[in-house]
Amino acid sequence: MLIAFEGLDQSGKETQARHLRARISQEGRKVHAISFPDYNTPIGMEIAAALRGEREFGPDVMQLLYVANRLEYKPKLDSWIESGADIVCDRYRASSVAYGEAQGLSREWLDEIQKPLPAADITVLLDIAPETAVARKQTGRDRYERDLSLLARVRESYRSQAKQRGWILIDGEQEKDAVQAAVEAAVLPRLARP
Repeated sequence: MLIAFEGLDQSGKETQARHLRARISQEGRKVHAISFPDYNTPIGMEIAAALRGEREFGPDVMQLLYVANRLEYKPKLDSWIESGADIVCDRYRASSVAYGEAQGLSREWLDEIQKPLPAADITVLLDIAPETAVARKQTGRDRYERDLSLLARVRESYRSQAKQRGWILIDGEQEKDAVQAAVEAAVLPRLARP
């Protein structure tokens, strides 16, 4: 199964993805982890430069870059799925929808350009307020992380997607252990037995 963690920066996606991957592995299942964007690829390097303010791309170009960055991994994702492995993603398709929609792009277009990517079987939204994201990371924030009104719109898009698409919604304002317990309680029963 492909499990995607979504949410604002500093919502705990990386931490919870790591914990869930370890927990799934303990069950004797083969599991891979991946995080998007991957800034080590040529496309990822362009994304990183734009986030640092070294490139000026419009919202549509940025989302095309994010999608292209995920498409770089499509052969690997397809191979892992075909082999019967589970995949835990820190950010996936819904991030482009949330950030793109928050910048005025069409949700339909954002969904359409990502159709070649495998769909997530389970999406977990770790919901936090924009102010929490800022409080958890005081320095070194990229241009998106500094824009509280943008983050508020991103959060609303995530919450709207969660409601419409039947995602698991978890309060990311809780302590890490409580979030981890909530993630495991919601996700592990949904995994098909090996």
